[in-house]
Amino acid sequence: MFPGYAQDYIEPSTAQDERYAFIAEWYDPQAALIRRYQFLFYPKDNSIEMFDIKNRRKFLARTKSDTVRLEDMFIGSKIHVYSRQLTFVDFGDKFTEGKVGMKNEKTLAIIKPEAIGKVGVFFNILNKNDIKPCKVKMLKLSRKKVAEFYEEHRSKPFFNTLLEYMSSGPVIAMELMGTGVISKWRNLLGPTDSQKARETDPNSIRARFGTDTTSNAAHGSDSEQSANRELDFFFPPSGSGGFDVTSHLTDCTCCIIKPHAVRNGIEGDIIEAIQNAGFQISAMEMFNVETANGEEFYEIYKGVVNEYPNMVTEICSGPCIALEITGKGGDTTAQFRELCGPSDPEIARHLRPKTLRAMFGKDKIQNAVHCTDLPEDGVLEAEYFFRILSN
Repeated sequence: MFPGYAQDYIEPSTAQDERYAFIAEWYDPQAALIRRYQFLFYPKDNSIEMFDIKNRRKFLARTKSDTVRLEDMFIGSKIHVYSRQLTFVDFGDKFTEGKVGMKNEKTLAIIKPEAIGKVGVFFNILNKNDIKPCKVKMLKLSRKKVAEFYEEHRSKPFFNTLLEYMSSGPVIAMELMGTGVISKWRNLLGPTDSQKARETDPNSIRARFGTDTTSNAAHGSDSEQSANRELDFFFPPSGSGGFDVTSHLTDCTCCIIKPHAVRNGIEGDIIEAIQNAGFQISAMEMFNVETANGEEFYEIYKGVVNEYPNMVTEICSGPCIALEITGKGGDTTAQFRELCGPSDPEIARHLRPKTLRAMFGKDKIQNAVHCTDLPEDGVLEAEYFFRILSN
């Protein structure tokens, strides 16, 4: 933290005007510099305030924000404030660390190959139990990567079976965060042996979706030390980690579950609806889209639709989940667009009430999902997220 800094600029928090302080970084592309700010959040009126640390002066006067929430603030989180993507890198004071730090425990979850078709259900389980997915990525594990991850089991008789199973299809790795999330997630999983789970904990994840001890639906770290090691394995600080991608980038279309839907915890319902409609999700990743990328992705709409600036603002307002959709032959883009419905949810609710935007959208900007308009653009949009932004 920065001794003396807060006292120079900020009144101590009181019960009437409690505030949380973080250290945030923003990459300034014009100057090619990382700029640091003390970022303050006042929950009483949902207002924010920023101070430039290097120049020791106010950068943003206290201003009410409709998009920033306390639950979105944790170390490593990214938020957007006036087109700037800020990354929280540290707590700004002991008060914030004490209040928020205990809620920032993290663990690794892996949805195993046989449970991929139930990923929407998994998201709903997380949301119902106040567990926040901070990072999400579908990937393919080679036998070598499986052996590296499960090194501690190398001498066990089931090791070869484990290698075969975990490399047999895509998995989804997630960084989960919440109060006591390591034990909470393991309790939700239930006993390692799915058959035993059905006897002793029939509502657990492994009882519902697992088969046996190896094919048991999902993984969870067993300790803080394991969680740190396993998260670094799947989400290394730099680089891709050497995992095989799952995106087809052929005969596919692109779906983006928008930030407002992720914030409101309905991404699981949306994914369930997509899978129940017979579509396959061949790639998935959570992104924090920067303004320049949002403008580039939506460039085709610039000067064509009045909503273009607000569309960019929305997709950059928080984490979104990109999906590569396959499974309908050469007609996937058109059929998925039918499932999404009209861009205006009000019109969708009148004309086609069972579409995604009718069920989950709010207005033309916060309309739950983006989908590819033209069949020839399906691969291009999937490439933008899963080849360009993913790297």
